[in-house]
Amino acid sequence: MNELSTKSIKDKIYTIRDTQVMLDKDLAELYGVETKRVNEAVKNNTDKFPRDFYFKLSSDEFEILQSKISTAKFAKTRVMPKVFTEQGIYMLATILKSPIATQASLFIIRTFAQMRHIIANTPFERFERIEQRLNSHDESIAKLSKALQSNEPPKQGIFYDGQIYESHIFVSSLIKKAKKRIILVDNYIDETTLTLFSKNPHAKITLYTKSISKSLQLDIDKFNAQFKNAIIIKEFALSHDRFLIIDDEIYHFGASLKDLGKKWFAFSKIDNESLQSLQRLESRI
Repeated sequence: MNELSTKSIKDKIYTIRDTQVMLDKDLAELYGVETKRVNEAVKNNTDKFPRDFYFKLSSDEFEILQSKISTAKFAKTRVMPKVFTEQGIYMLATILKSPIATQASLFIIRTFAQMRHIIANTPFERFERIEQRLNSHDESIAKLSKALQSNEPPKQGIFYDGQIYESHIFVSSLIKKAKKRIILVDNYIDETTLTLFSKNPHAKITLYTKSISKSLQLDIDKFNAQFKNAIIIKEFALSHDRFLIIDDEIYHFGASLKDLGKKWFAFSKIDNESLQSLQRLESRI
């Protein structure tokens, strides 16, 4: 319990379906039990867990959540995880009936209350700035949605911090449309990047990155064991920027694909003399 802190709890609270929730895995860890104990508590006490106390994530929600946090947490997950609201968290602690669960739940409830207090006392001016920023985001999203609906990806644009889902969908749409090959030049690649490439089971995929760690190679091996289009990865240390090649089209990205939506970044399709640019890039890698 000494290791608990407000920050450590806040980092485990996510907003899903406009509700602040915590994962069953995180609660199990805080309560000092296995995740299956949490699931058993719900299964054996269905009358105490109405729909506003917990819910199971959909596949889309799970995919978005994975893009926000390390997928290592879900390495052995075969079913969609459950998430619990503030009320569900307290109810869970009363059923598990352990000193650790009781103390942890009190700490969690205080953190939820503190977060509500911060939101309730945010100055009106800050809300105005947030509203202006959201309006700007809405305009960007509208343009992006229009382009996607026309089946023609935008040639350039900007994604802002927090636009994790929109940027994820955009890059996924590029990857899905590849017919023959996908080439990524990116010095920072992890399992999040590989998840994007699972969207296209047919195209040949080649990755170029500054260094290949044992962990990354293990992720590549696991990917190749499951998918038919095995990924080829090579070391390449001459590029500062990120390039995504979809068949014969080149896209330049201001952020690594694993960090989509975490900070502002721009992207652009390289049009002018694209074939020459492609040949020049390929000659260096």
